[in-house]
Amino acid sequence: MRVLIISDIHANIYALNACRAVFPARDAVWNLGDLVGYGANPNEVIAGSREMGRVFVRGNHDKACSGVSNLEGFNPIAALAAVWTQKNLTGANLDWLKALPKGPIKPATGLEVSCVHGSPIDEDEYVLNVQDATEPLMHPPAPLTFFGHTHIQGGFFAQNGKLHAIRPAFGDPAKQQKIEFRLDPGAVYMINPGSIGQPRDGDPRAGFAMYDSDSSLVTFYRVPYDIPAAQKDIRDAGLPTRLADRLSEGR
Repeated sequence: MRVLIISDIHANIYALNACRAVFPARDAVWNLGDLVGYGANPNEVIAGSREMGRVFVRGNHDKACSGVSNLEGFNPIAALAAVWTQKNLTGANLDWLKALPKGPIKPATGLEVSCVHGSPIDEDEYVLNVQDATEPLMHPPAPLTFFGHTHIQGGFFAQNGKLHAIRPAFGDPAKQQKIEFRLDPGAVYMINPGSIGQPRDGDPRAGFAMYDSDSSLVTFYRVPYDIPAAQKDIRDAGLPTRLADRLSEGR
């Protein structure tokens, strides 16, 4: 089975459309949440995402922007964007966001895989380093978990009592690139496909991943997109300018 893994689009329709133009052939799409928040095109991103697949888990911004949770823990810029998003979502999209399931979920029968937005232990927890990944890897819901939330492509794995980080090393940020990573059947993995709409690993290109269960292969992708157009929409919408500026920084 070939599965497209996407996460953290954050209402960036330009990044999503650039990725859709080059997405590889697949059997399914698993979306790890945070479709909205920060960006200026939440309704368009929801529509595009729903066209592609049916497997979703909710993210913290999906919850906050739909009123499922409050804005506690959000910084002022994120909170302003959440309030703007809630006001600009259609009623149908607001209801759809409210109904998104809490992770972790088992996205497909016959595969020992789970999907979550943050951590398998807490859907809102950031797994940023090996220390954060220790407990989830020691008590995993499945041998392979796909997670998002951090906007950092890569992940972590445990093997023979040791924990390791996965950090794909890409080159030219002006090009579309991919890096393959082979999964070992004796290891336990947490894999982050990266953020489509707001990367924070220093690479401004949109990020996603492809999982091939038959060959035990994860392929990480980076795709350039029209950052100035996304920035213009954010500014024109009256959203905080920092949300526009950070897109070109990849931070």
